Amino acid sequence: MEAGGPDIPRVISRRDPPHLVSQDVSLPPRTQLTSIIIPTYNGLPLLKDCVASIRRHTDVPYELIVVDNGSSDGTVAYCLQEKIKLIAAPVNLGFPAACNLGLRLATGSELLLLNNDTIVTRRWLTNLQRCLHEQPNVGMVGPVTNYASGRQRLRERFTTIDRMTAKYNEANPKRWLETKRLIGMCLLFKRELLEKIGYLDERFSPGHFEDDDYCYRARLHGYRLSIAGDCFIYHKGSVSFRKKPRPLVRKAIWRNRQKFIRKWGVDPRKFM
Repeated sequence: MEAGGPDIPRVISRRDPPHLVSQDVSLPPRTQLTSIIIPTYNGLPLLKDCVASIRRHTDVPYELIVVDNGSSDGTVAYCLQEKIKLIAAPVNLGFPAACNLGLRLATGSELLLLNNDTIVTRRWLTNLQRCLHEQPNVGMVGPVTNYASGRQRLRERFTTIDRMTAKYNEANPKRWLETKRLIGMCLLFKRELLEKIGYLDERFSPGHFEDDDYCYRARLHGYRLSIAGDCFIYHKGSVSFRKKPRPLVRKAIWRNRQKFIRKWGVDPRKFM
């Protein structure tokens, strides 16, 4: 049920203007499917596993869009071989900018941002969709997982993907939980939300707190956020940042937290 991709990648030039957050949202005509957008950078083995899980476990119409941030590991060749819609950037633009490029190409009535280090599971998208559409004023939803900050992280010890899926992925609205924030590793939202609040704020590049910012903006526009407790997705977690020295990562996290505080006058950790 996957929409096919182009035969050649769409290449973003270094000379193209930056894609900062904007309320002026010009999008392709909407179609009744879910656009799954996966930013990636030198993570081909992870991407292959993620794509394989999507194709195995997604039983509703979707299109797959990979945004490659200048990888040198064969990601572009893999996407072309697999007929995946592809945006190939010449350099690493960071997570928010990559997401925005994918959102600009997306045609779905629903939009889903997904990390490349995730493994989706049986009934994952169907359960997320129910959580999104069967509650009043909900504009954005996310799953529970083994690796996350905040309320989406399961407190029990992770065993195996199959066991966790068997335990959690039975449709059950009683497991839906309203929340004040969702993490960007798997974020499903309505197109109307994008049209109202705009794109991710690229001032948070290369990453951290851009998802907090997006959730906060959604709530300011009257949308509710919900955790689909009946959808477990495996998340390896922080793969790209593990490649960097810890002091640099801590500094980047601190810097983006301060950006959020300056922008909104509130500490994002208040919502965790």
